[in-house]
Amino acid sequence: MARSSTAPAQETNPPDFLAWHVANKGDKGFWTRIGAAWSHRDRKGLSLQLEVMPINGRIVLRTPLDDEKKEPGA
Repeated sequence: MARSSTAPAQETNPPDFLAWHVANKGDKGFWTRIGAAWSHRDRKGLSLQLEVMPINGRIVLRTPLDDEKKEPGA
């Protein structure tokens, strides 16, 4: 059976994690927010939505800070 075409949970629930691209330049790391992740109902997996796909560096998932949860469209 096909899934419903209603808005996905990601658009109505705040994310459990924010996705960051971390690029090391010398001894500094530069963090750029690139997406978010939501836990599945059974808590056995995540749905990851990326706005961009980095070609180098690493992707880090971190829980949002309180002020990040309050951002509109976050």
